[in-house]
Amino acid sequence: MIRISSVLAVSALFVSAATAQGRRPASPAPGPSPAPLITPAALKTLKAREIGPAVMGGRVSEIAFDPADPHTFYVALATGGLMKTTDSGGSFKGVFEQEAVASTGAVAVAPSNPKVVWLGTGEANDRNSSGWGNGVYRSTDAGATWTQAGLASSKAIARIVVHPTQPETAWVAAAGDLWTPSSERGVYKTTDGGQTWKAVLAAPAPYGDRVGGGDLVIDPSNAQVLYAALYARRRTPWSFTAGPAVTDGKDLGGIFKTTDGGTSWRKLGGGLPAGSGRIGLAVYAKDPKVVYAIVQSEEAGGTIDEVRSRRGGVFRSDDGGETWTRTSPLDPRPFYFSQIRVDPANDKRVYVLGFALHVSDDGGRSFREDLFEKVHPDNHALAIDPRDPKHLLLGTDGGLYQSYKAGEGWEHLSRMAAGEFYRINVDTQTPYRICGGLQDNQNWVGPSRTNTKDGIVNADWVSMGGGDGFYCVFDASDAEVVYSESQSGTIQRMDLRSGQVKNLRPEPAEGSSAFRFHWNTPLIGSGHDPDVLYLAGNRVFELRARAEHWRAISPDLSTQDPAKTTTVGSGAETFGVVYALAESPVAKGLLWAGTDDGKLWVTENGGANWTDLSANVPAPARGQWINRIEPGHADAKVAYLAVDAHRAGEYRPLAYRTSDLGRTWQAIIGDLRADGPVKVVREDPSSPLLLYAGTEFGLFASFDRGAH
Repeated sequence: MIRISSVLAVSALFVSAATAQGRRPASPAPGPSPAPLITPAALKTLKAREIGPAVMGGRVSEIAFDPADPHTFYVALATGGLMKTTDSGGSFKGVFEQEAVASTGAVAVAPSNPKVVWLGTGEANDRNSSGWGNGVYRSTDAGATWTQAGLASSKAIARIVVHPTQPETAWVAAAGDLWTPSSERGVYKTTDGGQTWKAVLAAPAPYGDRVGGGDLVIDPSNAQVLYAALYARRRTPWSFTAGPAVTDGKDLGGIFKTTDGGTSWRKLGGGLPAGSGRIGLAVYAKDPKVVYAIVQSEEAGGTIDEVRSRRGGVFRSDDGGETWTRTSPLDPRPFYFSQIRVDPANDKRVYVLGFALHVSDDGGRSFREDLFEKVHPDNHALAIDPRDPKHLLLGTDGGLYQSYKAGEGWEHLSRMAAGEFYRINVDTQTPYRICGGLQDNQNWVGPSRTNTKDGIVNADWVSMGGGDGFYCVFDASDAEVVYSESQSGTIQRMDLRSGQVKNLRPEPAEGSSAFRFHWNTPLIGSGHDPDVLYLAGNRVFELRARAEHWRAISPDLSTQDPAKTTTVGSGAETFGVVYALAESPVAKGLLWAGTDDGKLWVTENGGANWTDLSANVPAPARGQWINRIEPGHADAKVAYLAVDAHRAGEYRPLAYRTSDLGRTWQAIIGDLRADGPVKVVREDPSSPLLLYAGTEFGLFASFDRGAH
């Protein structure tokens, strides 16, 4: 396989304008396979070209100031590596782009040597879409180069704390695998720059593979004193559980303290609730005996609503953690947030991160949200400049914000490529336009190039919908009409000329069972009938008359397991639905559908009859999440299958090809990286010999149908 540095360049240049994720033109009859239009040597020369949009950001995991220079700081991105600025956010540079992983969760700069930067890979905010990493990295030249520094099996790093005077000494809170029991969880310490690590805090056997490190803070006046939070959590595609429910009812999480640098630890109580889940910690710099915690607790029924807990919430200790006082029930969606900060010069000024930015000026007794009014929702990271506590950096799902007035006014630092595209599509115009949906940042439509001297600018991009953006399709008869999908099957039709929009969604007849739609619902156009769109939930729907009219063309295609069709714990995704939907560009009426619970189907007559192919799927992929299906461009019997089994603890690549309409399948993983699940396989329209594979860690090309 050849690794390609630019996903966007390849999708733009080699996947024809009508084939990217949506509408496909009819292809010619099968014949001898022509040679690809591009050679391996030419493919390697491709360079990325940034085209925007740049008015929004993307999910930020953590932020770290350079202790010697307030104009320099680092921004860890959920799926975009690490960004660095040396001019207070006027410009950013990606400084973690050559490594084999993109998801980051923690960053820390050594207080005694700002050239030493520690980075923890894998996001520790426990969404279904959270990426994973391969341990800790360390730089000794301020991010110019990196060395892998251990804990490669940890999957997610929640926090890194560096010794105040010894840059080679660090402690790490390793959250561990989100989906399955695994090693390298808890708190680890290194004294040799990451060459060796010692597990200094972990849950007792046999629960060490279920309980991870959730947070970690240090006493700035005494490096022997640290506070750590242990946190048990487990996600399945249909549920999320935390705390004792993960450890057979045993309360093994909580807050722990060491006074000898991590050699020994004791669990703190003194007013803290039982049944703890995720916990965030903060130490007051001027008086380190003052410690704040935001505590998830399942005691007494858990939550009151999405932001308040019955027994958990905000707690304060004035004696180094010996006793605690509950000051507020505030605890917004713990698995996604659980971050608390205290002003380094004012112990009464407390920040809690959640859907909004909650601020207290009375030590956590009351909170207000007025500082959040012009900030993107879903706040994950807050860095307070220790030299000037009014200087704040706030990381959200919408990127990075900066304030020099303690939050009274914010500047959106939208100067970094941080957006997380779920899906992209292009139209058939010349030059073509791109439409794509981003995590929590709507759908956007913009040009691939312009004729102006300034090139593509933000004003050339148009936003659609709200919240998370996903699939996007241009109308085949009128390219100024665009359909976008946002969150659980809601389609928005927009006329780009007038700005007129209409929301559309199939709804069952009164008294009928509700339809189920995934958060990321497939929406595609037909290459055989310009009036037809297809939408998929637990059933497949044919949409006509600009999506005004719909009809179901399939039964429920999932396994229909009642234990898995009720979402537990996270309140977002729905399970037991079609996640992959594709139409053959060769044969009219030939549709493929794959579900998140492992069912694979094909119809050759537009949905009148469906054939269940699930038993034909090779054993390693059987019953696993079908991520994408790619019908062949020249042969109707050919299709490609990308299966993502990481939610079941299987991280190897799973990709297959059929040449007999799904009766048999052959693996096409070639020499792909052994721990990188395949998200999508695409066949180049110019030649079925040339395949592209998009994996968790990169984009690859094969010139021999996946053999290499």
